[in-house]
Amino acid sequence: MDMAEKIFFFSFLLQGVCCRDFSISLPEKIEALSGSCVIINCKFEIKNKHDKDLSERATGQWFKHETDLKMNLVFNSSTSSQNSFIKGIITGKLKDKNCTTVFYDLRSTHSGKYYFRIETKGELKWTYKERSVSVHVFVSPRKPTVQLYVEQKEVQDQKEVQDQEEMLEGSSVSLHCSAETLCSSPPPTLTWSSTPRIPLSESSRLQELILISDLNFTATHRQHRVTFTCTITYQLHDKNKTAQSNITLQVQYVPKISPSSSCTRTDVTVCFCEADGNPSPELEWHLSGCPVTNSSNTFISEEQLSSTGLRSSITLHQSLTNTSTLQCVSSNTHGTARKQLQLPLSHLQFAECQQATVSLLVILPLILVLYALTVGLGLYKMRQLSAKLKAQNEAAGTYASLQLSAEPSEYETLNIKRGDTK
Repeated sequence: MDMAEKIFFFSFLLQGVCCRDFSISLPEKIEALSGSCVIINCKFEIKNKHDKDLSERATGQWFKHETDLKMNLVFNSSTSSQNSFIKGIITGKLKDKNCTTVFYDLRSTHSGKYYFRIETKGELKWTYKERSVSVHVFVSPRKPTVQLYVEQKEVQDQKEVQDQEEMLEGSSVSLHCSAETLCSSPPPTLTWSSTPRIPLSESSRLQELILISDLNFTATHRQHRVTFTCTITYQLHDKNKTAQSNITLQVQYVPKISPSSSCTRTDVTVCFCEADGNPSPELEWHLSGCPVTNSSNTFISEEQLSSTGLRSSITLHQSLTNTSTLQCVSSNTHGTARKQLQLPLSHLQFAECQQATVSLLVILPLILVLYALTVGLGLYKMRQLSAKLKAQNEAAGTYASLQLSAEPSEYETLNIKRGDTK
């Protein structure tokens, strides 16, 4: 209820205490969608002396543009609305001084100012010429209103952000879409979509004949330059009508270095690095920890890929060692990203490695053969020595046994006997 209606109803209370006069409460202006309906909230007052005439049999009439009873009458509650200029019904009870009316199936020709008249079988017959309602019928639905809110971390609150204003990655974002429900059955619906397409989670609610849909998420670099579209759909009896509003996000974020950044080797070493950030980042090269600039041994070039993307390439003419490192460094006002690239071996290093590998492949079998021969020869000599020792041991054993088992000779016996005689 607007302020004018509140004042009018307050005046009704005063009139109830004092003498009442003819008066009416109407909205000044109402918008309606072609093919749908319109609700005109209406209340009226009469003089005290006509209270006895107001009954269930009272009729309500509506006039368009002027109040001529013959030329401008467009609706009469006592007759079929099918024969009227405009189809409708008075939903309020005239006995209770409620003249709220619904007009159906509106067309552009129904746009205009409307006046109300009350008639009874008695003396009560009054046209409220002092106040009218302006009905505007539009062919296409009004666009919904889209608002962007971003949380302010300092105060833990959200502020409205205008389109094209930028937010920082990681901020809590709320997209707010609202549209009038108007007079349609079933009620209209609000839906969200995005380009490029990303998963969305939305919630809708109805607040004082205003349909609202919220989209809440945390801003990331993937949502930079993503366009969110809110669509209102009215389901009319002849066809559906839609209207859209959209907003494009602007997200600032720390640089991201592409995983495809790498190096190749032909006659020289060539490396490239791609980075994306908002604001657009800067790129630097660090060789073995030291910044590299253009010189006789290095050549650096840059190419702007987009408003947020940058590509840099470096050509190295100097020879590199196994301990050399190359790093791509990207930075903007929000931070720095680094990536170390794998350096390929030079041709000289590759040839040396290849020659060393070939030499090793040739020498290794020779070493194995010599080792086998040495081991075989050693085993052979050990077997010979073992056989010889075994033969000697066997011969020594036989000689000893012979000495022990032989009888004394005659010479030895004679010598013994001679010794005895002495």
